[in-house]
Amino acid sequence: MRPSAFSARRIGAMVLRHLYMYRHSWPRVLELTYWPLVQMVLWGFITNFFVSHSSWVAQAAGVLISAVLLWDVLYRANLGLSVSFIEEMWARNLGQIFITPLRPYEMALSLVVMSFIRTALSVGPAALLAWPFYDVWVFAMGLPLLAFFVNLLVLGWAVGLFVSGLLVRFGLGVESLCWLGIFLLAPVSGVYYPISALPAWLQPVSWSLPSAYVFEGMRAVLFDHVFDVGLFAWAVGLNVLYLVAGTAFFLVMFRQARVHGLLLQQGE
Repeated sequence: MRPSAFSARRIGAMVLRHLYMYRHSWPRVLELTYWPLVQMVLWGFITNFFVSHSSWVAQAAGVLISAVLLWDVLYRANLGLSVSFIEEMWARNLGQIFITPLRPYEMALSLVVMSFIRTALSVGPAALLAWPFYDVWVFAMGLPLLAFFVNLLVLGWAVGLFVSGLLVRFGLGVESLCWLGIFLLAPVSGVYYPISALPAWLQPVSWSLPSAYVFEGMRAVLFDHVFDVGLFAWAVGLNVLYLVAGTAFFLVMFRQARVHGLLLQQGE
């Protein structure tokens, strides 16, 4: 019988495979939560210092901690997708996986699900502990926080799919992009400062990224108590473009890797 073109069970099976790895590996679980907690503690101390030395930070004491937590959403969304994919390459597992009826787009969807789970497990504890540690309750932003979270999550998926496409086509020689590629966006996303602080020639680059609209929107909520619908609409529109482009790039690179017989040659 010809396998169906789309199967939620196949996607669920791939997600379960990764979840089983975490169930039996406490170092992997520790790695998920370790760095967001360290970031939160570090920026909490920096915030305490700037609150008494910067009138800008004093207007919204939680702005730096909120920014670092939202940045970690973007970082972890990318990492959750690309690292889940590279683990299949480290295990030389792509050949075995794709002799099954699993489709490349089903694998991409399973990676997106794993990215969401990993991001929630990574950033959630740090966001909760920011309240007892520094009296910063990021959830006080309410629904706008959900809008920021989803937009950054989608951008992280787009970047992760692009990096995974490079991995499957060019091999583990580009594996460092899983961790480092996303940092190219940090200086121009306005994570810790307004986009207007950047040089004029660089600002158009910033406004081509959904993350710039998200962090500007975050500051509008924290400083002016206003959710800017225009910024949100721009972030959503750009994210749609980036996600379609990232998915298409991954599928094209995967097809080329399959045509050239690279799936069986990948591994450490």
